[in-house]
Amino acid sequence: MNDITNKSTSRREFLKNTGRIAAASALATSIGPRVYAAENNTIKVALVGCGGRGTGAASNALSVKNGPMKLVAMGDVFENRLNSSYKSLKKNHGNQVDVPTGRRFIGFDAYKHAMDCLSPGDVAIFTTPPAFRWVHFTYAVKKRLNVFMEKPVTVDGPTSRRMFRLAKEATAKNLKVGVGLMSRHSRALEQLYKRIQDGEIGDIVLQRGYRMHGPAAFFRSLPKPPGISDLLYQIQRFHSFIWASGGNFSDFNIHIIDHLCWMKNAWPVKAQALGGRHYRKSPEGITYVDQNFDTYSVEYTYADGSKFFLDGRCINGCENIYSSYAHGSKGMAIVSKSGDCGMPSSTYKGQNTERSNMLWQSKVKREEQNPYQNEWNDLMDAIRNDKPYNETETGVQTSLVTSLGRMAAHTGQEITYDEILNCDHEMAPGLDKLTMDSPAPLQADADGRYPVPQPGIIKKREY
Repeated sequence: MNDITNKSTSRREFLKNTGRIAAASALATSIGPRVYAAENNTIKVALVGCGGRGTGAASNALSVKNGPMKLVAMGDVFENRLNSSYKSLKKNHGNQVDVPTGRRFIGFDAYKHAMDCLSPGDVAIFTTPPAFRWVHFTYAVKKRLNVFMEKPVTVDGPTSRRMFRLAKEATAKNLKVGVGLMSRHSRALEQLYKRIQDGEIGDIVLQRGYRMHGPAAFFRSLPKPPGISDLLYQIQRFHSFIWASGGNFSDFNIHIIDHLCWMKNAWPVKAQALGGRHYRKSPEGITYVDQNFDTYSVEYTYADGSKFFLDGRCINGCENIYSSYAHGSKGMAIVSKSGDCGMPSSTYKGQNTERSNMLWQSKVKREEQNPYQNEWNDLMDAIRNDKPYNETETGVQTSLVTSLGRMAAHTGQEITYDEILNCDHEMAPGLDKLTMDSPAPLQADADGRYPVPQPGIIKKREY
Protein backbone atom coordinates (compact mmCIF):
# COMPACT_ATOMS: atom_id res chain seq x y z
CA MET A 1 0.00 0.00 0.00
CA ASN A 2 1.39 3.39 -0.98
CA ASP A 3 1.94 5.98 1.74
CA ILE A 4 -0.04 9.20 1.84
CA THR A 5 3.10 11.28 1.85
CA ASN A 6 6.64 10.86 0.63
CA LYS A 7 9.79 11.40 2.62
CA SER A 8 9.86 15.10 1.84
CA THR A 9 6.56 15.67 3.62
CA SER A 10 6.92 18.29 6.32
CA ARG A 11 4.58 19.33 9.04
CA ARG A 12 4.68 22.90 7.75
CA GLU A 13 3.62 21.77 4.28
CA PHE A 14 0.89 19.58 5.76
CA LEU A 15 -0.56 22.42 7.81
CA LYS A 16 -0.28 24.81 4.88
CA ASN A 17 -2.39 22.44 2.80
CA THR A 18 -5.00 21.85 5.50
CA GLY A 19 -7.25 24.66 4.31
CA ARG A 20 -7.17 23.44 0.71
CA ILE A 21 -7.85 19.88 1.83
CA ALA A 22 -10.79 21.01 3.96
CA ALA A 23 -12.26 22.95 1.06
CA ALA A 24 -11.84 19.98 -1.29
CA SER A 25 -13.37 17.68 1.31
CA ALA A 26 -16.38 19.95 1.70
CA LEU A 27 -16.86 19.98 -2.06
CA ALA A 28 -16.54 16.20 -2.21
CA THR A 29 -19.12 15.88 0.55
CA SER A 30 -21.55 18.12 -1.28
CA ILE A 31 -21.30 16.29 -4.61
CA GLY A 32 -20.47 12.78 -3.41
CA PRO A 33 -22.90 9.88 -3.07
CA ARG A 34 -25.39 10.24 -0.24
CA VAL A 35 -25.14 7.30 2.14
CA TYR A 36 -28.16 6.40 4.27
CA ALA A 37 -29.37 3.41 6.22
CA ALA A 38 -31.84 0.90 4.86
CA GLU A 39 -35.38 1.97 4.03
CA ASN A 40 -36.76 0.67 7.33
CA ASN A 41 -34.56 3.26 9.08
CA THR A 42 -32.76 0.63 11.18
CA ILE A 43 -28.98 1.08 11.17
CA LYS A 44 -27.11 -2.18 11.48
CA VAL A 45 -23.92 -2.42 13.52
CA ALA A 46 -20.99 -4.86 13.42
CA LEU A 47 -18.55 -5.11 16.32
CA VAL A 48 -14.94 -6.00 15.49
CA GLY A 49 -12.98 -6.53 18.69
CA CYS A 50 -15.11 -7.85 21.55
CA GLY A 51 -13.13 -6.96 24.67
CA GLY A 52 -14.33 -4.64 27.40
CA ARG A 53 -13.95 -1.46 25.37
CA GLY A 54 -15.68 -2.99 22.38
CA THR A 55 -18.56 -4.19 24.50
CA GLY A 56 -18.86 -0.72 26.00
CA ALA A 57 -18.79 0.98 22.61
CA ALA A 58 -21.47 -1.37 21.24
CA SER A 59 -23.61 -0.69 24.32
CA ASN A 60 -23.26 3.07 23.75
CA ALA A 61 -24.23 2.60 20.11
CA LEU A 62 -27.37 0.68 21.02
CA SER A 63 -28.27 3.34 23.61
CA VAL A 64 -28.55 6.16 21.06
CA LYS A 65 -32.15 7.46 21.07
CA ASN A 66 -32.56 9.11 17.66
CA GLY A 67 -33.52 6.00 15.67
CA PRO A 68 -33.52 2.19 15.68
CA MET A 69 -30.19 0.37 15.76
CA LYS A 70 -29.38 -3.32 15.79
CA LEU A 71 -26.15 -5.25 16.39
CA VAL A 72 -26.07 -7.94 13.70
CA ALA A 73 -22.48 -9.28 13.58
CA MET A 74 -19.44 -9.72 15.82
CA GLY A 75 -15.82 -10.68 15.16
CA ASP A 76 -12.73 -11.43 17.26
CA VAL A 77 -9.72 -13.74 17.33
CA PHE A 78 -10.70 -15.03 20.79
CA GLU A 79 -13.92 -17.05 20.93
CA ASN A 80 -14.31 -16.75 24.70
CA ARG A 81 -14.09 -12.98 24.51
CA LEU A 82 -16.70 -12.81 21.77
CA ASN A 83 -19.06 -15.11 23.68
CA SER A 84 -18.70 -13.06 26.87
CA SER A 85 -19.38 -9.83 25.00
CA TYR A 86 -22.43 -11.31 23.27
CA LYS A 87 -23.96 -12.48 26.54
CA SER A 88 -23.45 -9.09 28.17
CA LEU A 89 -24.89 -7.14 25.25
CA LYS A 90 -27.83 -9.52 24.82
CA LYS A 91 -28.67 -9.26 28.52
CA ASN A 92 -28.62 -5.46 28.48
CA HIS A 93 -30.10 -4.72 25.05
CA GLY A 94 -32.38 -7.66 24.29
CA ASN A 95 -33.84 -7.67 20.78
CA GLN A 96 -31.42 -4.97 19.62
CA VAL A 97 -28.81 -7.74 19.61
CA ASP A 98 -29.52 -10.06 16.69
CA VAL A 99 -26.29 -12.05 16.32
CA PRO A 100 -26.95 -15.75 15.79
CA THR A 101 -24.00 -18.14 15.80
CA GLY A 102 -23.72 -17.83 12.02
CA ARG A 103 -22.87 -14.15 12.38
CA ARG A 104 -20.25 -14.59 15.12
CA PHE A 105 -16.87 -14.85 13.43
CA ILE A 106 -13.51 -15.98 14.82
CA GLY A 107 -10.09 -15.41 13.23
CA PHE A 108 -7.99 -12.78 11.53
CA ASP A 109 -10.48 -12.53 8.68
CA ALA A 110 -13.44 -12.15 11.06
CA TYR A 111 -13.54 -8.41 10.38
CA LYS A 112 -14.37 -9.01 6.72
CA HIS A 113 -17.13 -11.49 7.48
CA ALA A 114 -18.65 -9.18 10.10
CA MET A 115 -18.64 -6.16 7.77
CA ASP A 116 -20.04 -8.28 4.93
CA CYS A 117 -23.21 -8.55 7.04
CA LEU A 118 -23.72 -4.78 6.70
CA SER A 119 -25.02 -2.53 3.93
CA PRO A 120 -23.58 0.82 2.80
CA GLY A 121 -24.45 3.42 5.44
CA ASP A 122 -24.38 0.97 8.35
CA VAL A 123 -21.76 1.21 11.11
CA ALA A 124 -18.63 -0.85 11.85
CA ILE A 125 -17.04 -0.59 15.31
CA PHE A 126 -13.28 -1.18 15.54
CA THR A 127 -12.03 -1.91 19.06
CA THR A 128 -9.20 -4.35 18.40
CA PRO A 129 -5.60 -3.42 19.33
CA PRO A 130 -4.70 -0.22 17.41
CA ALA A 131 -2.18 -1.91 15.09
CA PHE A 132 -5.09 -3.39 13.13
CA ARG A 133 -6.93 -0.10 12.65
CA TRP A 134 -5.67 0.60 9.13
CA VAL A 135 -6.49 -2.94 8.01
CA HIS A 136 -10.10 -2.76 9.17
CA PHE A 137 -10.62 0.85 8.08
CA THR A 138 -9.41 0.03 4.57
CA TYR A 139 -12.13 -2.60 4.21
CA ALA A 140 -14.80 -0.35 5.71
CA VAL A 141 -14.06 2.46 3.26
CA LYS A 142 -14.18 -0.05 0.40
CA LYS A 143 -17.59 -1.28 1.67
CA ARG A 144 -18.86 2.32 2.13
CA LEU A 145 -19.51 1.83 5.83
CA ASN A 146 -19.61 4.47 8.54
CA VAL A 147 -17.12 3.77 11.32
CA PHE A 148 -16.45 4.22 15.00
CA MET A 149 -12.85 3.37 15.88
CA GLU A 150 -11.16 3.42 19.24
CA LYS A 151 -7.98 5.32 20.01
CA PRO A 152 -5.07 5.19 19.31
CA VAL A 153 -5.58 4.78 15.58
CA THR A 154 -1.87 4.43 14.71
CA VAL A 155 1.36 3.56 16.50
CA ASP A 156 4.04 4.60 13.98
CA GLY A 157 4.80 6.84 11.00
CA PRO A 158 4.03 4.48 8.10
CA THR A 159 0.56 3.57 9.39
CA SER A 160 -0.14 7.23 10.17
CA ARG A 161 0.57 8.21 6.57
CA ARG A 162 -1.68 5.36 5.44
CA MET A 163 -4.52 6.49 7.69
CA PHE A 164 -4.25 10.11 6.54
CA ARG A 165 -4.91 8.86 3.01
CA LEU A 166 -7.83 6.72 4.13
CA ALA A 167 -9.31 9.75 5.91
CA LYS A 168 -9.49 11.59 2.60
CA GLU A 169 -11.06 8.58 0.88
CA ALA A 170 -13.71 8.34 3.60
CA THR A 171 -14.59 12.03 3.23
CA ALA A 172 -14.78 11.71 -0.56
CA LYS A 173 -17.33 8.91 -0.08
CA ASN A 174 -19.32 10.98 2.45
CA LEU A 175 -18.70 8.45 5.20
CA LYS A 176 -19.08 9.45 8.83
CA VAL A 177 -16.21 8.44 11.11
CA GLY A 178 -15.98 8.79 14.88
CA VAL A 179 -12.79 8.25 16.88
CA GLY A 180 -12.84 7.33 20.55
CA LEU A 181 -11.21 10.52 21.82
CA MET A 182 -14.15 11.16 24.08
CA SER A 183 -12.62 14.26 25.69
CA ARG A 184 -13.68 16.18 22.57
CA HIS A 185 -17.26 15.22 23.37
CA SER A 186 -17.10 16.25 27.02
CA ARG A 187 -19.53 19.14 27.29
CA ALA A 188 -17.41 20.61 30.10
CA LEU A 189 -14.30 20.62 27.93
CA GLU A 190 -16.27 22.06 25.01
CA GLN A 191 -17.27 24.95 27.26
CA LEU A 192 -13.70 25.41 28.47
CA TYR A 193 -12.31 25.32 24.93
CA LYS A 194 -14.57 28.18 23.90
CA ARG A 195 -13.53 30.26 26.91
CA ILE A 196 -9.83 29.66 26.24
CA GLN A 197 -10.22 30.53 22.56
CA ASP A 198 -12.08 33.70 23.59
CA GLY A 199 -9.02 34.73 25.64
CA GLU A 200 -10.29 34.22 29.19
CA ILE A 201 -6.88 33.06 30.47
CA GLY A 202 -4.82 34.83 27.79
CA ASP A 203 -2.29 33.06 25.56
CA ILE A 204 -1.42 29.54 26.74
CA VAL A 205 2.26 29.50 27.67
CA LEU A 206 2.46 26.23 29.64
CA GLN A 207 0.48 22.99 29.96
CA ARG A 208 0.80 20.13 32.43
CA GLY A 209 -0.66 16.63 32.23
CA TYR A 210 -0.38 13.72 34.66
CA ARG A 211 -1.42 10.10 34.61
CA MET A 212 0.32 8.47 37.56
CA HIS A 213 -1.10 5.42 39.34
CA GLY A 214 -0.37 1.76 39.92
CA PRO A 215 -0.02 -0.87 37.18
CA ALA A 216 -3.27 -1.29 35.25
CA ALA A 217 -4.72 -3.41 32.43
CA PHE A 218 -1.99 -5.38 30.58
CA PHE A 219 0.74 -2.90 31.54
CA ARG A 220 3.16 -5.72 32.42
CA SER A 221 3.38 -9.35 31.38
CA LEU A 222 5.12 -12.50 32.49
CA PRO A 223 6.70 -14.89 29.97
CA LYS A 224 4.23 -16.49 27.59
CA PRO A 225 2.54 -19.53 29.13
CA PRO A 226 2.05 -22.78 27.19
CA GLY A 227 -1.10 -23.30 25.17
CA ILE A 228 -1.13 -19.97 23.32
CA SER A 229 0.95 -18.76 20.38
CA ASP A 230 3.31 -15.81 20.63
CA LEU A 231 1.07 -13.92 18.21
CA LEU A 232 -2.12 -14.41 20.20
CA TYR A 233 -0.33 -13.76 23.48
CA GLN A 234 0.87 -10.38 22.22
CA ILE A 235 -2.60 -9.49 20.93
CA GLN A 236 -4.24 -10.64 24.15
CA ARG A 237 -1.90 -8.50 26.26
CA PHE A 238 -1.60 -5.66 23.76
CA HIS A 239 -0.72 -2.92 26.28
CA SER A 240 2.56 -4.76 26.90
CA PHE A 241 3.73 -4.58 23.29
CA ILE A 242 4.57 -1.41 21.38
CA TRP A 243 3.69 -2.78 17.92
CA ALA A 244 0.18 -3.69 19.02
CA SER A 245 -0.85 -0.58 20.92
CA GLY A 246 2.00 1.87 21.30
CA GLY A 247 2.44 0.30 24.74
CA ASN A 248 1.02 1.75 27.92
CA PHE A 249 2.36 5.21 27.01
CA SER A 250 0.11 5.58 23.98
CA ASP A 251 -2.94 3.82 25.36
CA PHE A 252 -2.89 5.42 28.82
CA ASN A 253 -1.78 8.98 28.01
CA ILE A 254 -3.44 9.77 24.70
CA HIS A 255 -6.56 11.42 26.11
CA ILE A 256 -4.65 14.02 28.13
CA ILE A 257 -2.34 14.67 25.19
CA ASP A 258 -5.37 15.06 22.93
CA HIS A 259 -7.38 17.46 25.01
CA LEU A 260 -4.42 19.68 25.92
CA CYS A 261 -3.44 20.01 22.25
CA TRP A 262 -7.09 20.80 21.55
CA MET A 263 -7.11 23.57 24.19
CA LYS A 264 -3.92 24.99 22.70
CA ASN A 265 -5.42 24.61 19.21
CA ALA A 266 -2.03 23.38 18.00
CA TRP A 267 0.16 20.31 17.69
CA PRO A 268 3.69 20.07 19.16
CA VAL A 269 6.53 20.24 16.66
CA LYS A 270 9.06 18.28 18.73
CA ALA A 271 9.60 16.40 21.98
CA GLN A 272 12.37 15.29 24.28
CA ALA A 273 11.74 12.83 27.08
CA LEU A 274 13.04 10.35 29.60
CA GLY A 275 11.81 7.23 31.30
CA GLY A 276 12.95 4.06 32.97
CA ARG A 277 12.24 0.45 33.89
CA HIS A 278 12.48 0.23 37.67
CA TYR A 279 10.46 -2.75 38.92
CA ARG A 280 10.78 -5.64 36.55
CA LYS A 281 10.09 -8.71 38.70
CA SER A 282 6.86 -10.20 40.00
CA PRO A 283 6.44 -10.90 43.74
CA GLU A 284 7.52 -14.47 42.91
CA GLY A 285 10.77 -13.17 41.39
CA ILE A 286 9.83 -13.78 37.75
CA THR A 287 11.04 -11.09 35.33
CA TYR A 288 8.34 -9.23 33.41
CA VAL A 289 8.83 -9.38 29.65
CA ASP A 290 6.72 -6.43 28.43
CA GLN A 291 8.31 -3.50 26.60
CA ASN A 292 6.98 -0.69 28.81
CA PHE A 293 8.82 1.80 30.97
CA ASP A 294 7.49 2.25 34.51
CA THR A 295 7.91 6.03 34.29
CA TYR A 296 7.78 8.59 31.47
CA SER A 297 8.34 12.34 31.44
CA VAL A 298 7.92 14.21 28.17
CA GLU A 299 8.56 17.85 27.27
CA TYR A 300 6.59 18.76 24.16
CA THR A 301 7.35 22.05 22.36
CA TYR A 302 4.86 23.97 20.21
CA ALA A 303 5.81 26.13 17.23
CA ASP A 304 5.46 29.29 19.36
CA GLY A 305 8.00 27.93 21.87
CA SER A 306 5.51 27.19 24.63
CA LYS A 307 5.82 23.91 26.51
CA PHE A 308 3.60 20.99 27.44
CA PHE A 309 4.90 18.65 30.15
CA LEU A 310 3.44 15.18 30.50
CA ASP A 311 4.29 12.79 33.35
CA GLY A 312 3.21 9.16 33.37
CA ARG A 313 3.89 6.51 36.00
CA CYS A 314 2.67 2.98 36.77
CA ILE A 315 4.13 2.19 40.20
CA ASN A 316 2.30 1.16 43.36
CA GLY A 317 2.80 3.15 46.54
CA CYS A 318 3.51 6.49 44.86
CA GLU A 319 1.44 9.67 44.76
CA ASN A 320 -1.51 9.25 42.40
CA ILE A 321 -2.08 12.26 40.13
CA TYR A 322 -4.44 12.05 37.17
CA SER A 323 -5.36 15.52 35.91
CA SER A 324 -4.43 18.30 33.47
CA TYR A 325 -3.85 22.07 33.50
CA ALA A 326 -3.38 24.99 31.11
CA HIS A 327 -1.49 28.14 32.19
CA GLY A 328 -2.13 31.35 30.29
CA SER A 329 -0.68 34.85 30.31
CA LYS A 330 -3.72 36.12 32.28
CA GLY A 331 -4.75 33.09 34.31
CA MET A 332 -5.00 29.31 34.32
CA ALA A 333 -7.46 26.46 33.85
CA ILE A 334 -8.04 23.08 35.39
CA VAL A 335 -8.82 21.17 32.23
CA SER A 336 -9.56 17.74 33.69
CA LYS A 337 -10.01 17.70 37.44
CA SER A 338 -9.65 13.94 37.68
CA GLY A 339 -9.14 11.31 35.00
CA ASP A 340 -9.13 11.71 31.25
CA CYS A 341 -11.86 14.37 31.21
CA GLY A 342 -13.24 14.60 34.73
CA MET A 343 -15.65 17.42 35.56
CA PRO A 344 -15.77 20.17 36.51
CA SER A 345 -13.42 22.21 34.36
CA SER A 346 -12.66 25.67 35.73
CA THR A 347 -10.70 28.88 35.12
CA TYR A 348 -8.85 31.20 37.52
CA LYS A 349 -7.28 34.62 37.54
CA GLY A 350 -3.55 34.31 38.16
CA GLN A 351 -1.84 30.95 38.62
CA ASN A 352 -3.32 29.86 41.93
CA THR A 353 -6.38 27.63 42.09
CA GLU A 354 -7.73 29.06 45.31
CA ARG A 355 -11.52 29.31 45.34
CA SER A 356 -11.35 33.09 45.61
CA ASN A 357 -9.51 33.22 42.26
CA MET A 358 -12.10 31.18 40.35
CA LEU A 359 -13.56 32.88 37.30
CA TRP A 360 -15.80 30.09 36.00
CA GLN A 361 -16.75 26.45 36.55
CA SER A 362 -18.43 24.15 34.03
CA LYS A 363 -22.06 23.07 34.37
CA VAL A 364 -23.38 20.18 32.29
CA LYS A 365 -26.86 18.75 31.96
CA ARG A 366 -27.20 15.33 33.57
CA GLU A 367 -28.11 13.65 30.28
CA GLU A 368 -24.89 14.95 28.68
CA GLN A 369 -22.41 14.07 31.41
CA ASN A 370 -21.18 10.81 29.85
CA PRO A 371 -18.68 11.64 27.07
CA TYR A 372 -18.69 8.03 25.85
CA GLN A 373 -22.40 8.31 25.12
CA ASN A 374 -22.03 11.86 23.77
CA GLU A 375 -19.59 10.74 21.09
CA TRP A 376 -22.07 8.15 19.85
CA ASN A 377 -24.97 10.59 19.98
CA ASP A 378 -22.93 13.05 17.91
CA LEU A 379 -21.86 10.41 15.37
CA MET A 380 -25.38 9.05 14.87
CA ASP A 381 -26.79 12.55 14.54
CA ALA A 382 -24.34 13.13 11.70
CA ILE A 383 -25.23 9.82 10.04
CA ARG A 384 -29.00 10.26 10.23
CA ASN A 385 -28.95 13.92 9.24
CA ASP A 386 -26.13 13.65 6.68
CA LYS A 387 -23.81 16.14 8.38
CA PRO A 388 -20.09 16.27 7.51
CA TYR A 389 -18.34 14.21 10.20
CA ASN A 390 -14.91 12.63 9.98
CA GLU A 391 -12.64 12.57 13.04
CA THR A 392 -9.99 10.36 11.42
CA GLU A 393 -7.46 13.10 10.71
CA THR A 394 -7.61 14.42 14.27
CA GLY A 395 -7.34 10.86 15.57
CA VAL A 396 -4.22 10.25 13.52
CA GLN A 397 -2.68 13.58 14.58
CA THR A 398 -3.26 12.81 18.25
CA SER A 399 -1.93 9.26 17.87
CA LEU A 400 1.14 10.57 16.04
CA VAL A 401 1.90 13.25 18.65
CA THR A 402 1.53 10.62 21.36
CA SER A 403 3.95 8.34 19.51
CA LEU A 404 6.29 11.34 19.19
CA GLY A 405 6.64 11.57 22.98
CA ARG A 406 6.97 7.81 23.35
CA MET A 407 9.71 7.60 20.72
CA ALA A 408 11.63 10.46 22.35
CA ALA A 409 11.64 8.57 25.66
CA HIS A 410 12.52 5.22 24.11
CA THR A 411 15.42 6.55 22.01
CA GLY A 412 16.73 9.27 24.32
CA GLN A 413 16.74 11.69 21.38
CA GLU A 414 14.88 14.89 20.60
CA ILE A 415 12.36 13.84 17.95
CA THR A 416 10.51 16.22 15.64
CA TYR A 417 7.01 15.81 14.28
CA ASP A 418 8.45 15.46 10.77
CA GLU A 419 10.77 12.67 11.92
CA ILE A 420 8.05 10.53 13.49
CA LEU A 421 5.70 11.14 10.54
CA ASN A 422 8.32 10.11 7.99
CA CYS A 423 10.00 7.37 10.03
CA ASP A 424 10.50 4.16 8.00
CA HIS A 425 9.99 1.76 10.92
CA GLU A 426 6.61 0.05 10.52
CA MET A 427 6.55 -2.09 13.63
CA ALA A 428 4.22 -4.76 12.29
CA PRO A 429 4.03 -4.84 8.48
CA GLY A 430 1.68 -7.22 6.73
CA LEU A 431 -1.06 -7.33 9.34
CA ASP A 432 -3.65 -7.61 6.57
CA LYS A 433 -2.20 -11.04 5.71
CA LEU A 434 -2.10 -12.58 9.20
CA THR A 435 -3.42 -16.06 9.90
CA MET A 436 -3.54 -18.05 13.12
CA ASP A 437 -0.27 -19.71 12.06
CA SER A 438 1.62 -16.48 11.32
CA PRO A 439 4.72 -15.59 13.36
CA ALA A 440 4.36 -12.78 15.86
CA PRO A 441 5.71 -9.32 14.92
CA LEU A 442 7.90 -9.47 18.04
CA GLN A 443 10.12 -12.47 18.72
CA ALA A 444 11.20 -13.56 22.20
CA ASP A 445 14.71 -14.75 23.07
CA ALA A 446 15.53 -18.12 24.63
CA ASP A 447 14.42 -16.84 28.04
CA GLY A 448 11.05 -15.66 26.73
CA ARG A 449 12.04 -12.00 26.87
CA TYR A 450 11.19 -9.48 24.17
CA PRO A 451 13.31 -6.57 22.89
CA VAL A 452 13.02 -3.44 25.02
CA PRO A 453 13.89 0.20 24.28
CA GLN A 454 17.51 1.15 24.97
CA PRO A 455 17.76 4.98 25.06
CA GLY A 456 21.07 6.26 23.77
CA ILE A 457 21.98 2.89 22.23
CA ILE A 458 19.14 2.36 19.76
CA LYS A 459 18.46 5.86 18.45
CA LYS A 460 16.61 5.56 15.11
CA ARG A 461 13.82 3.24 16.21
CA GLU A 462 12.26 2.25 19.50
CA TYR A 463 13.62 -1.28 19.85
